[in-house]
Amino acid sequence: MIARSLLFLLAANLAAVSCRADAPAAAAPTPPPLHFTRYLSARDGEARLQAVPIPASASEGTGEVASITLDPRIRYQQIEGFGGAFTEAASSTLQKMPAAKQEEILHAYFDPAKGLGYTLCRTHINSCDFALGNYAYDEQPGDFDLKNFSIERDRQSLIPMIKRAQQISHNGFKLFASPWSPPAWMKTNGEMNNGGQLKPECADVWARYFVRYIQEYAKENIPIWGVTVQNEPAAVQSWDSCTYTAEQERDFVRDHLGPTFAQAGLANVHIMIWDHNRDLLYERAKVVLDDPQAAKYVWGIAFHWYVSDSFDNVQRAHDAWPDKHLLLTEGCQEGGPHLGEWAVGERYARSMVEDLNHGSVGWVDWNMLLDQDGGPNHVGNYCSAPIIADVKTGEVHYQSSYWYIGQFSKFVRPGAVRILAAPTSDNLETTAFVNPDGHLVVIVLNRSELRIRFDLKSGDQSGRVDAPPRSIQTLVLN
Repeated sequence: MIARSLLFLLAANLAAVSCRADAPAAAAPTPPPLHFTRYLSARDGEARLQAVPIPASASEGTGEVASITLDPRIRYQQIEGFGGAFTEAASSTLQKMPAAKQEEILHAYFDPAKGLGYTLCRTHINSCDFALGNYAYDEQPGDFDLKNFSIERDRQSLIPMIKRAQQISHNGFKLFASPWSPPAWMKTNGEMNNGGQLKPECADVWARYFVRYIQEYAKENIPIWGVTVQNEPAAVQSWDSCTYTAEQERDFVRDHLGPTFAQAGLANVHIMIWDHNRDLLYERAKVVLDDPQAAKYVWGIAFHWYVSDSFDNVQRAHDAWPDKHLLLTEGCQEGGPHLGEWAVGERYARSMVEDLNHGSVGWVDWNMLLDQDGGPNHVGNYCSAPIIADVKTGEVHYQSSYWYIGQFSKFVRPGAVRILAAPTSDNLETTAFVNPDGHLVVIVLNRSELRIRFDLKSGDQSGRVDAPPRSIQTLVLN
């Protein structure tokens, strides 16, 4: 009797278990949606740095859906800013345009609401190839006391352009300066072009020349935030140029430039070494930064995008000297104006994504403005610029590079910190940041001919987006 009761209870329990197993499982809670504003520039259509809705097709349809996962807990470098270069070519071109067009161009770059909100810019000490000719601030041979030093040439167009940009910028921008060549009398070849080197006996006066430049610009209410030691010190060019070995650059910083800045009360001016291409970046920086007495004066390593896409060298330098800052200080499309070419903007964006993801604290374009020929340039070294001004017709042409730079500069603000962003598709080139106000900013570049749907994920939130072919978009999380 007892045995039969136990069997009955066991059978009842098994039936209950069987019923529970067959019952449908409770539905998993739907993750909260991720809310963001989307800004798009795309080759096809009219979207140019434009706030656009998410199309219904992003959520519809079948097929593979990629993803980009954000992790704001994983943080990297802090951003200094984005911008371009004030050159005599840019400023003289600006002056040739009608007054209304001049205002349009400067607002397009520096107005934080209506333009790109540039925050970090470059200019040149003495002339460069994008000047109207060779010039120096002191051309008197043997003037070791710099009695004849004058920035009067810059007052013709360069300084007025910088000052007007300052007024439009609202919050201001940082400005750093680079020499292409010392005055001819300080050089071994006796001219500003075709390379040559700084005469050893002129190292001290050349360091004081930097100081005098900074002081004269300060009198114009233009603070100089930083300097590079020499533009492209490994290149002998037919235009303004001067070569340094790594050892010569180390010795100049250690024995002259650094101490002279300190003595003049300019220790807060950021000194950057190298200022040339990525291929030799690590090799050249090592010579300078392995010397503690030179390294103490160096804020960071400047580099350019020509010759090599060795982005890993940027990372290697960051890993080797994490206390130093990496900054791309020049990139442009060479060989003329390249009017209307979409691929130029894509080249910019790829470099910006990769350089930032490998440790760069910012990205600075070359000439802000050039004419219809890609000049003026005193040796015919014509290039493109994000804005091309036709000085004959008064037309202003906004190039693809303008829109692509803006996808970064307008939304990633100084003080932002890069965070981890992990895409599952090789066609989605991605970088992400948290701004000082706490908003997350994600930039997604699609250089393929495919329309790619993807889920943007942050914590337990997710939102579906699509990346049109040949497009770039910035997603600002609300």
